[in-house]
Amino acid sequence: MTTVAWWHCFSGIAGDMALASLLDAGADLDEVTAGLRALPVRGWHIEAEKTTRGGLAATRLLIDVDPGEDVVDRTWATIRGLLESATGLPERARRRAQKVFSGLAVAEGAVHGVGPEEVHFHEVGGLDALIDVIGTCLALESLDVASVCASPVALGTGTVRGAHGVLPNPAPAVVQLLTGALVHGTDHTVELTTPTGAALLAGLSASFGPMPPVRVTGGGFGAGAQELPGAPNVLQVVLGEQTAPSEAVAGHAQDLLVLEANVDDVTGEVLAHTVEVLIGAGALDAWLVPVLAKKGRPAHVVSVLAEPERMAGLARALTRETGTLGFREHHVSRYALAREEVEVEVDGQPVHVKVGPHRFKAEYDDCARAAPLLGLPVGEVARQAEEAARRLRPY
Repeated sequence: MTTVAWWHCFSGIAGDMALASLLDAGADLDEVTAGLRALPVRGWHIEAEKTTRGGLAATRLLIDVDPGEDVVDRTWATIRGLLESATGLPERARRRAQKVFSGLAVAEGAVHGVGPEEVHFHEVGGLDALIDVIGTCLALESLDVASVCASPVALGTGTVRGAHGVLPNPAPAVVQLLTGALVHGTDHTVELTTPTGAALLAGLSASFGPMPPVRVTGGGFGAGAQELPGAPNVLQVVLGEQTAPSEAVAGHAQDLLVLEANVDDVTGEVLAHTVEVLIGAGALDAWLVPVLAKKGRPAHVVSVLAEPERMAGLARALTRETGTLGFREHHVSRYALAREEVEVEVDGQPVHVKVGPHRFKAEYDDCARAAPLLGLPVGEVARQAEEAARRLRPY
């Protein structure tokens, strides 16, 4: 069994909220503090207090920093040196913190047009940001969290003020860090997701989407610094145990999206062509389901399964080919079993065969191409190809 932490970022995420959520879920503050004291920096003190946000009980992190001890213009090289010199830091926490700050350096460098080594951290290089990031990694260690994932991330709108003056909200570094993540905007004119929070997600979260299948073991709420109108300003974390797949079903989990559209005025030929276009455009799968639609009209549901980053292009293809005026989108989790592909010959004709844990499957297109050349039925070509594959890869 492995412990998974899922952050529910319905009000965004900040560094202090991330650490506070884990403390609220049971991470040991003394362990976190002891780990932080391994860093060669002084002039700080942290506490955790109980509070409420929008009627929800939560933990708020309080960080007291001596201005005379705080150097807010640290470089990535400076922070890397601090982490490397902290001999009492648990190794997994050190690696996680290095990954977070490394990603932050790359993002800030891209925003300002300089290399990562030239980046000067301003707000995110202060002692409070160091405590947020490294403390979060230590709290994950205290809870023995093996992997982290997150929901789609809420972002604010308007502008925010930073070390470089007025910036758009979300800040450019936040957008850069969340490239590839699932996000959604809100009408809140506050910085719901900060660069430190985005860096934690970019460095620690293996996926974005609904909570994965787990047996829930705990959870908590980390409070933001202020109240939000109409919503609790908290970050939720849910802890759960996930059973590792056995070797018999080895594979990998994926967070995917499904697009669906109901069409009742498209011919079967066009629908078949649409499926081919969608597969060619990068869909992992596409299929048709006949249904009885409104007013008793026969119709079809066109469904498309794909990675989130491909959905914009697939939505355009779906609407262009079918003429539909709308579609639905929802998140799904898929577990793909391990497989490989081998090439065999049937009387000199090449045929590819997928080899999974429990079956062999000849590629239909290869069989259909070879069948007339060999004077055999397609099913017979498939049978011979699969038998040849079994000799190469016996169970």
